[in-house]
Amino acid sequence: MPATPVKLSHLDKVMFPEGGITKGDLIEHYRAVADRMLPQVHDRPLAVARYPDGIDASSFFQQAAPAHIPSWVKTVTVSKEDGRISHILCQDERTLVYLANQAAITLHSWLARADRLDRPDEVMFDLDPSGTDFDEVRRGALDLHELLEDLGLPSRVKTTGGRGVHVSVPVVRRYEADELRDFARSVTAVLTRRAPDRYTSEIRKNKRAGRLFLDVTRNAYAQLAVVPYTVRAVPDARVATPLHWGELEDEALLPSRFTLRTMPERLADADPWHEPLTPVSLSKARERIGDLAT
Repeated sequence: MPATPVKLSHLDKVMFPEGGITKGDLIEHYRAVADRMLPQVHDRPLAVARYPDGIDASSFFQQAAPAHIPSWVKTVTVSKEDGRISHILCQDERTLVYLANQAAITLHSWLARADRLDRPDEVMFDLDPSGTDFDEVRRGALDLHELLEDLGLPSRVKTTGGRGVHVSVPVVRRYEADELRDFARSVTAVLTRRAPDRYTSEIRKNKRAGRLFLDVTRNAYAQLAVVPYTVRAVPDARVATPLHWGELEDEALLPSRFTLRTMPERLADADPWHEPLTPVSLSKARERIGDLAT
């Protein structure tokens, strides 16, 4: 029996006034990136930022799945401090189109999958610049990549669609989130000790003194990160875009290169994340980082 199509509405509604990008354009973007995006979000609880009347109007952040959703949209119920909540799972292109039709511009996902919510499968480093200098981010990501390689850890990188990048390491699902956060802190401690004038792990902005913030706080239960290929609610409709590590060697690279309008050209090239990285144990890396810390 063929799948029930998504009933689309108001396709000509302008979502991004500066570029004249409509809801129909948003839906077509998510259709176009579905093959690359879906493996990254499969089985991960989602939360979405919805803009019913476009990015210049009121919006809301929705974690709980709506009470009335199509029967074919999968969900997972998870425990929170104040009870339980059901999140949408984006398992197929139809769900992706449904969310875009609901004016869900930006998608966020857990770092763990639905069958083992207390055991994430990646360690996340969020590189957040003090200003708008992407060269600061680019150099920081390359330094982090070099350190991770020294530790024997594979990693991948994406722009966030904002000012920074996310670097992630795939791990076997045996560690609690707190263990992963502690490990990530030990990694960033090495970088900040090597270049204290360039890097910081200081949470308070007024203590960062213009340095690149190496944020590891996303490594916690129920924390979220922007999904690869999701659109951000900024005037030029930037897209969180997976990169080849070599692309960060380009001094002219800027996050503004990757937008909803430029994404078709990007999709014509090979997918930087086509080959999934093998999840690794952190045992040897923990020993190595301990040696580097002394």
